[in-house]
Amino acid sequence: MELQSLFQRVIGLDIHQAQVTACAIITEADGHVTIERRQFGAFQRDRRALAQWCASHRPDKVVMESTGIYWKSPYAALEQVGIQAQVVNARHVKQVPGRKTDVGDAEWLATLARAGLLQDSFVPPAQLRELRLIARQRQKRVGMLSSEKNRLHKVLTDGGIRLGVVVSDIHGQSARAMIRALIQGDAPEAVLRLASRRLKASHEEILDALQGELTASHRFVLKETLNHIESLEARIARFDAQLLEGLQPQKHALQLLQTLPGIDIMGAALLLVEIGDDMRVFKSPDRLASWTGLCPGNNESAGKRKSGRTRKGNPYVRRILCECAHAASRTQCALRAKFQSLVVRRGHKRSIIALAHKMLRIIYFMLLHGTHYRDADTDYEALSVQRNASRWIKKLIKFGFLQPQQQPA
Repeated sequence: MELQSLFQRVIGLDIHQAQVTACAIITEADGHVTIERRQFGAFQRDRRALAQWCASHRPDKVVMESTGIYWKSPYAALEQVGIQAQVVNARHVKQVPGRKTDVGDAEWLATLARAGLLQDSFVPPAQLRELRLIARQRQKRVGMLSSEKNRLHKVLTDGGIRLGVVVSDIHGQSARAMIRALIQGDAPEAVLRLASRRLKASHEEILDALQGELTASHRFVLKETLNHIESLEARIARFDAQLLEGLQPQKHALQLLQTLPGIDIMGAALLLVEIGDDMRVFKSPDRLASWTGLCPGNNESAGKRKSGRTRKGNPYVRRILCECAHAASRTQCALRAKFQSLVVRRGHKRSIIALAHKMLRIIYFMLLHGTHYRDADTDYEALSVQRNASRWIKKLIKFGFLQPQQQPA
């Protein structure tokens, strides 16, 4: 089957770790079609040569597959010479028999691009691509921190210390001070003096929980693990500061997202670096949900609805939104009512995914129209201004809409 050409000058790139195969299909003024193939290395000088070679052909379209992370460097090199390459999902480019070679891949990409049969993948601006490195590395550090905290709890339990029974968080200020004292070898009676008065457990219960058999090995492992935990916390704080500083141009969008229940400042920052603040690139909330992998699967044949499993998407957005959905399900808002109506029929996990999907659609329209969240279950007209004025002022200051010195009398 002959494909009709929509573009006259196209280049397809097949990208690997150490090699880039390029194929240019050029339609001359007289209708003659020429095909030129080149191979480039993956080093900086090779990427520059690739960009110059592509620019010399004055292409209407340059297309490449999103192969792991290898596409990012050639994409940046093309961006520097003014070429906005089209990155496509490899899942959408099915190979036909007899074309499974590097040259065949590049030529097939160029052929499909020439016929206008490829859809762009979302590629955020350069500023957000750089911030993604910080945000994703931060999430790795948070995972390491959670693992180390679990290890500390396990070692305490192995030594007979049941501190987790009498405190809600063994990594709170009071509990951590008691753990430090136990590591130093202080007696339980001396450690008890460090307990905060705000703890609900009685002194007798706390003292019983501190009775254990910590050996020298227990104390060594506890000391090293606690030092690692504090080091990770300090690193995460530096990641947070760097990420928020880089998001100053998106300050308004950052404030808007925090008005949605379940999303704090770091949740908003992590979402923004992944999906950006310009929702026009997704064209509809359905496409955004499909890109993140939060929408139900579409699999129907012969009138029978088959598995509706969610497809693979952006795992970072999915993880963040599921965490935010957990938080939103515990608030007094319409999102909680949505969760409670689903959890009875669909179970906890499916309900969290459905709530995350709903929150993503809300985020789409909030960013598209630049409006804050208005809860459907809240009658804003009936609220007592006198009763809520102080709380509203604190929220306005928190989200940056009001400066402390601008508080009304």
